[in-house]
Amino acid sequence: MRKNSNKAAKVNEDVFRTLSLILHDEVKDPRVDPMKVSLTDVEVTADLKLAKCYISVFGDEADKQNALKGLKNSQGFIRHELARRLNLRNTPELSFLLDNSIEYGAKMNKLIEELNIPHEAPDSDNEG
Repeated sequence: MRKNSNKAAKVNEDVFRTLSLILHDEVKDPRVDPMKVSLTDVEVTADLKLAKCYISVFGDEADKQNALKGLKNSQGFIRHELARRLNLRNTPELSFLLDNSIEYGAKMNKLIEELNIPHEAPDSDNEG
């Protein structure tokens, strides 16, 4: 969808909100742990045929791959629930992609903190 379209923003927001609820409350696959998997963004195409769903997974690489497999397994159920809850002309085909931006941000914060070495404040008592 066009980036500046109000309708596109509303559809993206509705799909994002509904998918978040479905992932958290409805998906029963143990690989999709709601405490580890979170939806970070959704981009729906203008014709409502495809939705790119970006997810963040807390854990190691094996956890991430397992979560993706679990989501792929549950894809039909998730799409069915999305169609049931939203009144859209077409229910988009879901594509789940890993979003590493949170992990990247945490890594950058750690590097910045390592550079910020505390400096001692000069004592006004030792002016000698």
